[in-house]
Amino acid sequence: MPAPFPDPLPPPPAYGASTLAEVLPSAAAALGVEGFTNTLGLPSAPRVAVVMVDGLGAVLLRRHAAHVPFLRESLDTARTLTSAFPSTTAASLATFGTGLPPGSHGMVGYDVLDPAQDRIVNMLGRWDAGVDPLVWQPHATVFERVAEHLPVVTVSSPRFADSSMTRAALRGGSFLGANTIHARIDAAAGALSGEPRMLLYFYLNDLDKAGHRYGVDSAEWVRALEDLDAALRLLARRVPSDTLLLLTADHGMVDVPASQRIDYSALPGLLEGVVHTGGEPRMLHLYLDPAMSDAGRAALAARWETAFGRYAWVVTRAEAVGAGYFGEVHASVLPRIGDLLVLAREGIALIDGRKAGPAAFGMVGHHGSLTRAEREVPLLTLTGPADAAARRRGSGKGARRG
Repeated sequence: MPAPFPDPLPPPPAYGASTLAEVLPSAAAALGVEGFTNTLGLPSAPRVAVVMVDGLGAVLLRRHAAHVPFLRESLDTARTLTSAFPSTTAASLATFGTGLPPGSHGMVGYDVLDPAQDRIVNMLGRWDAGVDPLVWQPHATVFERVAEHLPVVTVSSPRFADSSMTRAALRGGSFLGANTIHARIDAAAGALSGEPRMLLYFYLNDLDKAGHRYGVDSAEWVRALEDLDAALRLLARRVPSDTLLLLTADHGMVDVPASQRIDYSALPGLLEGVVHTGGEPRMLHLYLDPAMSDAGRAALAARWETAFGRYAWVVTRAEAVGAGYFGEVHASVLPRIGDLLVLAREGIALIDGRKAGPAAFGMVGHHGSLTRAEREVPLLTLTGPADAAARRRGSGKGARRG
């Protein structure tokens, strides 16, 4: 049954042109490392530092521009990229770290099916003991490739140093852990000053945590954004003057009111023939019984359309893969994708109450789907070669940033 108010699916991410997959390869090319293409046209620089702000979507940044006087200086020249699909941390950080779409690196959601074990595994936090990150994501990362030519440094929380996510998608180079933002700034500035050429990755996730807990229109989220702006101003002042300092994000976020956080497991007929549920509340993976007939699959899709067609897109795995949402999909990755996908279009969150605890229903900010607020991310140049020239002249934006 068609949705009562059907909207066409937004186009898939433009992998190879304007997504997170192009950021690190373009940075490597700007550093002069052979084998990489500067698709984003970044200026050449001896040092490139990329700040990844978890949860800072382009729509949110522009909506709250009044609260970020430092970042606002770069908004006029900012580019808008798209996250990976789904617009969630596991998929997007893996796309960022490998330069590959999810269909290649295999991290196709938050909770996904491990076909070898026939169980749902989580792609963040502590991975399932039966999943080897180096087997799940076997491709060389951009960091590994660049580290063969020049120093590569990651600056982040110490708890991520040997996490499964890091080992799968962000491995390579050296890791500098620090618990506070100012300690991380010290570490990043010191590392960049100590080498004539370097690629540095700087990860921040406080904004994402505030958004999930309080919502992106809350006073708490705005305070976290203001703190971020002040920290990035300090970082820009501390890095060597010829550093190309970039900022991007892994996804945006939308607020979902409590009344629209729905336990779909309590609704009749929606889980008939469903063996496993995965994904996240705004992008469900539904894994069906392999013995289920084509007619049964069509009937299930129709029931989801009837229940949520006004609020979500319901597509099959074949439709999503064929349209390119996951990019090129390797044979080993295909069964990790749900047979049926439910992508939120309006302000709803769909939660499997059989598995989720109260915290899931208390979460305000969500992401994962294809709306602009979730999938559009910024690419800002905070300092660069032009700033260094301005500093030498003693005028211009670079001089103001000190």
